[in-house]
Amino acid sequence: MSAPVLQEAQRAALETFIAQAAGARAARITHAQLLSGGAIQENWRLDMSLDGGALEGELQAVLRCDSASAGVATSHGRAQEFALLKAAHGVGVTVPEPLWLCEDRSVFGRPFFVMRRVAGTAAAHRIVKDPQLGGDRVQLAQQLGRELARIHAIRPPRPDLDFLPRPELPPAAWLIDRARRWLDAHETPHPVMEWGLRWLERHAPRPDELALCHRDYRSGNYMVDGQGLTGILDWEFAGWSDPLEDIGWFCAKCWRFGRNELEAGGIGQREDFYAGYEAESGRRIPREQVRYWEVMAHMNWALISIQQAQRHVSGEESSLLLALTAHITPELEWEILNMTEDG
Repeated sequence: MSAPVLQEAQRAALETFIAQAAGARAARITHAQLLSGGAIQENWRLDMSLDGGALEGELQAVLRCDSASAGVATSHGRAQEFALLKAAHGVGVTVPEPLWLCEDRSVFGRPFFVMRRVAGTAAAHRIVKDPQLGGDRVQLAQQLGRELARIHAIRPPRPDLDFLPRPELPPAAWLIDRARRWLDAHETPHPVMEWGLRWLERHAPRPDELALCHRDYRSGNYMVDGQGLTGILDWEFAGWSDPLEDIGWFCAKCWRFGRNELEAGGIGQREDFYAGYEAESGRRIPREQVRYWEVMAHMNWALISIQQAQRHVSGEESSLLLALTAHITPELEWEILNMTEDG
């Protein structure tokens, strides 16, 4: 099957939009390629030449838009993700520089934004297995901790992020309630997940102050090259929550990609990740509470795996990637039992 390509009308419309947004006399797309990965969004590599404007010359960028399907209901749209990227970039988080947002569907058929392209790879299965990627692994784990602390320094209220709802319940209780309502409405029973929800309900920690949480901060959602971290990616699930939600997600066994001895995302030691976070934030991570949020991570990923498989089974989107996601649900349920057997 041939790879999708830009139609001439799309290319011309994009060039017109980019020239206007960049304040250039003209823009020419010299190369366009749909990048691999992404069940929810599409990412297009764009190599461009700008004539005039502040960015005059050659520019390497990525166009990010919705996939052909409706996507996951809880994910943000492109305008919202663009605002999140700008907020993170503004406080010094290592993210691709956000350039231009377009909500006019006549340009590309879907809303999109353009960001500067960063070097490296985000393929988690490669990063965890190849020590040549990401540079010194102690430094990488520490830097990922520092980056997360910078994200968590963004606190409500933020007028630029007013589309993010404030949870009416404490974050843990809100996540439990959301999961229970979804499971109650689902046609297939999942007793292990019901057990896990009850355990989470009974052991919920005292809530921390709300912060901006990435909510998918893990190996696979950041890019590295041979020297180190080059960018934090995929902000479509970000929201106000307990900072420990992100820490538990990053350290959860389900996101170590087989390197279970490296508890910080399959790339380093947990304490190195913690050290970077604590040095940047000036706050101690309550280690006794992180395990709770790792159970929550397995619960949330199990729910997502069922939802993604349902998108394929229902005919909403025919995708082998989505179909295969269903196979991890029993593994996640097994880990929930292992982690809660003493409770």
